[in-house]
Amino acid sequence: MTVQEMVPYGVDASRPSIARVYDCFLGGTDNFAVDREVFARALAIAPEAPRAALVNRSFLWRVVRYLAIEAGIRCFLDIGSGLPTRGNVHEAVRDAVESARVVYVDNDPAVVAHSRALLAGDPAVTAIAGDIRQPEEILASPPVRELTESGQPIALLLVAILHHVNDEDGPAGIAARLRCALPPGSYLAISHFCDPGSEHPELAVITAEGERLLAETLGSGRWRSRQEILGYFGDLELVEPGLVPLARWRPNRGAIRQPEEVNHSFLGGVARKG
Repeated sequence: MTVQEMVPYGVDASRPSIARVYDCFLGGTDNFAVDREVFARALAIAPEAPRAALVNRSFLWRVVRYLAIEAGIRCFLDIGSGLPTRGNVHEAVRDAVESARVVYVDNDPAVVAHSRALLAGDPAVTAIAGDIRQPEEILASPPVRELTESGQPIALLLVAILHHVNDEDGPAGIAARLRCALPPGSYLAISHFCDPGSEHPELAVITAEGERLLAETLGSGRWRSRQEILGYFGDLELVEPGLVPLARWRPNRGAIRQPEEVNHSFLGGVARKG
């Protein structure tokens, strides 16, 4: 039996997947040789890349806990959710509050199938197929419409996804359309690769090499300027400390940050819709 025959219908094991490559960075096992090849090439450029992926996952966990505990959010929409690895949104929510509604959206059929199998029997968590480049289709789906039309504030999570929207697909317009659909009092969380520019020239060289690699292997992956990333929040009010390196966004009290954790090429922030 070939590798292709061993995977779910619709999954191409001969081409690397964003979700599966990210799973490699997180130390997961839901990936194929072609994904591990991209991972190995990325390590050759940036040996600290797996650490950045873990820091991003930690950022997601802190954001969800903040939104659930301090902001009182009980509905979460995670677009570009990726494979349901440990520390995903519903686990972070349940660690903070007893119940909440979570809708996962991803365009990878393996992600959706795996998520549905893992979450079967949990009526508060739903996984649907959807491509962030088609925001109208996502917003029209019944589970998402149920959240946005409830009148209750929700949390929209665009964590490590907008940098996989190429310029020609209009990431700013996509972010604006999704913001517009949020009820008042909702929150938007974003993490995104950042081009550090002249402030960190050595890092800028690495990010340029990384961008070329992702474009070649995955077809997407953009390190954008801080101003471009800020633009995705529109006129929403940023929560302190604003748009910062991931490790500096509300770190756990008493946590010791190692120098490599303060990565100026990976930023994150949260903003509230008035």
